[in-house]
Amino acid sequence: MPETKKFDFGNGERAKLKKDLAEIYNALEEKGYDPVNQIAGYIITEDPAYITSYKDARSKMARMDRYDILKELIKSYLEVG
Repeated sequence: MPETKKFDFGNGERAKLKKDLAEIYNALEEKGYDPVNQIAGYIITEDPAYITSYKDARSKMARMDRYDILKELIKSYLEVG
């Protein structure tokens, strides 16, 4: 039976993900969208139409790994790690 793999997401990478996600959130908000719904829609479907191209938000989101986003959001929500 294979062992469970543990991925180490370094502090620098974590800080960049948080910064980029905040910038995407702000761009969506500035354009009048509900950022939480739009980001959730993107994470579920990976459809870039959920993210505005305003302030390069769509390109930033496309460069991010959805698994890493989910992992960090869950950690933040549960206030762990």
